[in-house]
Amino acid sequence: MAATKPTKQLPELGAALLSAAMALPCVMIAAHAESAPEKGTLSFKYLNYKESQQVSNDALSGYGRADSKSGASAFDDRIRVKASASSLVVPLNSEWSMSGTLITDSISGASPAYHTQSLSGMKDFRRAVDTSLTRYLPNGTLTVGMSHSGENDYVSRAASLIATKSSENKNTTWTAGMGINRDQINPANQIVFNETKRSAEILLGVTQVVTMNDIVQFNVGYYKGNGYFSDPYKIYDERPRDRTQQKLQSRWNHHFNELNGTSRLAYRYYSDSWGIRSHTLDAEWVQQFANGWSAAPALRYYTQTAAKFYVEVDPSLTPFPASPQPNALYFSEDQRMSAFGGLTMGMKLTKQLNLDTKVDVKFEQYAQKGVWIFSGTGSKGLAPFYARSLQIGISHSF
Repeated sequence: MAATKPTKQLPELGAALLSAAMALPCVMIAAHAESAPEKGTLSFKYLNYKESQQVSNDALSGYGRADSKSGASAFDDRIRVKASASSLVVPLNSEWSMSGTLITDSISGASPAYHTQSLSGMKDFRRAVDTSLTRYLPNGTLTVGMSHSGENDYVSRAASLIATKSSENKNTTWTAGMGINRDQINPANQIVFNETKRSAEILLGVTQVVTMNDIVQFNVGYYKGNGYFSDPYKIYDERPRDRTQQKLQSRWNHHFNELNGTSRLAYRYYSDSWGIRSHTLDAEWVQQFANGWSAAPALRYYTQTAAKFYVEVDPSLTPFPASPQPNALYFSEDQRMSAFGGLTMGMKLTKQLNLDTKVDVKFEQYAQKGVWIFSGTGSKGLAPFYARSLQIGISHSF
């Protein structure tokens, strides 16, 4: 069975990158004023994303790109994403503001049916809308949000509620949030029909101004979902119908007066009921220059263990998929369920054109290999994975 489309985890490749880029810069701001912004803000971002992988021509045969020499290898462009996002934040009065974001993305390329083998061509188009309404209180905020994302075989609806409360001196801000998600899945290959996935998530956090130059933040998150988590476009993919996740995250921003620069460090630990454990380390330096210029080089390291039902590559069967263990209840040969390490290098350039307008360009390069796992032995038999993304944005206050 050849895959015709990738799984719905694809937003992490394109749309999620753009959503994060469009997010309001409130993650590390503790001493914000509890009043609506004086001006509205209109922002636009464009994302161009491409991933590639060194694969054998046996893997490319289903995609119509094999050379005449069987078993040879080729450097294949797998997935390409072009996305745009328009975001608007409008103050209604001194106590209320509303925001909305429209994201559209087109996805094309090829997706493996198992491990990094048996690529098949695919195309898709997605449109997503996020809206929120914020009430500003004397010592805090309350934000209600709703979102809708749809494509031809996957529809997602979500709602969220986030509350913040600041201390009298504005040096400490507590955050509590919750969200629910309802998805409906109708894959084009009709493996399943009208499957659903439901989830709920809570977040607790505190942001503390430590000194004039230091801000720290700690977040704890918990997620619980049930429903259809399998990938209908992959061979041998039957995942549990429930999943829980726990996340711990810490951040530290420090400003160096003598250098006119700021370091941003972050660490995240993740675990779930599928047996995946991951660590993420982020390091970024934001350097301010004259005439409104700034540069922000960044480095990220990610490592994870394999899901307990992941089926490793069997070299003796290549290019055929390995069979799950007899009587196995759950199994997956999705590369994203494997054990690996990943490294991301990026650079962001920003230019403040005037008091109200700024533009930015961000480029990131990502590489992933099994041997880069932090501890233990990474999954073997998988071709190295590469991706690059280019974001261009402009923001104007009015």
